[in-house]
Amino acid sequence: MEQFIQPINLIAPSLWVPLLPLLGFFLLTFFGKQLKSAGPWIASLLVLGSFLLSVYLFVNLGNKQSLDYDVFTWMHWGEVSLNFGFLIDPLSLIMLLVITGIGFLIHLYSIGYMHHDEGFVRFFSYLNLFIFFMLLLVMGNSYLIMFIGWEGVGLCSYLLIGFWYTNDAYNDAAKKAFIMNRIGDLGFLLGMFFMLFYLGGLDFATVLSNAAEFEKGAPLLVVITLLLFVGAMGKSAQLPLYTWLPDAMAGPTPVSALIHAATMVTAGIYMIVRSNILFSLAPFTLEVVMWVGVATSLFAAIIGIKQNDIKKVLAYSTVSQLGLMFAALGLGAYTSGMFHVVTHAFFKALLFLGAGSVIHAMGGEQDMRRMGGLWKYIKVTAITFLIATLAISGIFPFAGFFSKDEILAAAFHHKIVWVLLSVSSMITAFYMFRLFFLTFFTSFRGTEEEKHHLHESPWTMTLPLAILSLFAIGAGFLGMPAVMHMPHWFNGFLAPVVETSKSILGEAHHVDHNTEIMLMLLATALAVTSIVIAYVFYVSRKTVPEPDTETKGLAKWVAKKFYIDELYNAVFVKPMMVLSDVFHVVIDKLVIDLFVNASAWMVGFTGRTLRLVQTGNTGFYLFIMVFAMMVLLLIQLVQ
Repeated sequence: MEQFIQPINLIAPSLWVPLLPLLGFFLLTFFGKQLKSAGPWIASLLVLGSFLLSVYLFVNLGNKQSLDYDVFTWMHWGEVSLNFGFLIDPLSLIMLLVITGIGFLIHLYSIGYMHHDEGFVRFFSYLNLFIFFMLLLVMGNSYLIMFIGWEGVGLCSYLLIGFWYTNDAYNDAAKKAFIMNRIGDLGFLLGMFFMLFYLGGLDFATVLSNAAEFEKGAPLLVVITLLLFVGAMGKSAQLPLYTWLPDAMAGPTPVSALIHAATMVTAGIYMIVRSNILFSLAPFTLEVVMWVGVATSLFAAIIGIKQNDIKKVLAYSTVSQLGLMFAALGLGAYTSGMFHVVTHAFFKALLFLGAGSVIHAMGGEQDMRRMGGLWKYIKVTAITFLIATLAISGIFPFAGFFSKDEILAAAFHHKIVWVLLSVSSMITAFYMFRLFFLTFFTSFRGTEEEKHHLHESPWTMTLPLAILSLFAIGAGFLGMPAVMHMPHWFNGFLAPVVETSKSILGEAHHVDHNTEIMLMLLATALAVTSIVIAYVFYVSRKTVPEPDTETKGLAKWVAKKFYIDELYNAVFVKPMMVLSDVFHVVIDKLVIDLFVNASAWMVGFTGRTLRLVQTGNTGFYLFIMVFAMMVLLLIQLVQ
């Protein structure tokens, strides 16, 4: 790997990238009432400042230089030193631009979306804190700093998902997300313990250099990477730890865009790409990552077909796309997985914000069966939503086409994986255009009151939609297919991060130009076929499922999400509740309470008994004193 240069003059700007959102959090927390309506604008501008500093770092560092420095020593014992430090390299630069850029647009969008909410300022303080922890996650130069950011975004997701805390259902969704993420985080934490004990530290440089001394497939590396992957499964909603993400739609729509598009749910992918040398040395783990990704992508796509809540469809779409990214990582195509992270960030943020604009126009309605015909009422939202839908469906020349094509090309040597991912992509195009047609085509199916309420969103909401739509169109050109004989900028930029893994994995399976053209045409044909089928069903035939009607057979199983939530509730939640009731009665009441109450009774009894001798009679006191002295003398004589 090329030795990176340390440009010291860039350390101060890099420090301010995470500090600006943290400053916004403190300002809004302590002075929110005084700042009033200016507070959200300050919060948004501070995130914009972080984005501009990220651009400055990107321009000055490129992929030939990096920053890796310690701010202070946190803990030190023996030969092990745990430092608080930052690493700015090509991988973290990509994430910084995505997090702060899309984060700013979501902040701006939220000014219009949340301005009537009584918790307006509090909402922005949470958003700023979330951005801070996410930046900490991707900027840390060790697994310890990454883990701090990892847990921080988990806390903020809990606060944001349960933002409307007066609703018990929303609180339950927030708790579910928090608890399920803790299950995955335990794996991450155990992996860190193994690294600290066997690899001599937690900073990336130490861990990766020491890991390189092990043979490929060493059991220790397999254990460490499997534990890290468990953490990634929780944060990035992979089977079986995915059910929290659809329920997280309880939060305000900007939260859904922030958490489920470019930031928190991609943390697992970032962590694996950051640890690519470890995973490349553990081929068994890569196989597990690949198959979990494939299964998640296909399973979530099938569930998305029968969902009728506009945000739930997008939620299962996110789970499916994350599965596609993990499949790419499992195939060893690390840059392809990250490329899809970036393109997905743009079109999925656009989809969620577009859905928020639809919900805003509908006065809070989220059921697509009660929408329809919105194209002529909210054209800006409809056009930008169409762009995002084409992008996620993999239609040329939109961003999703290029990143999906790259993953499918990487999977082509593994025919079963390629077939399953192609089917998943075809289903994605179908249910996304099902969403689009049910929402924007045919006639309006809502109430007259909702129809009267229909209006386009304010500029603070439509401007982010327009900007994101440009990236949903153009971001794919960062990674042009080899058959087009143009440079693949994204692969070249990330090359210093993954070049060691390339030598470990060996020569990648490249397809020839004719095969690549065939794969692109086939993927496009499958996507177009899905779109046509969706058009026939939901526009030509106007097949709209009636609200509150019961489906049967397989359709019911898909609509009910294969009863996975009910299964988890029966197998895990209810037994835990019963066990907690038993512990409450046996341990809490019969042991702890009995011991505490008995101790209190003994103290009270002793006090009441001793109080009887406090008569105030001096003669009695003298008698007791002489009697006690005689007893002491008698004891002395006996000894």
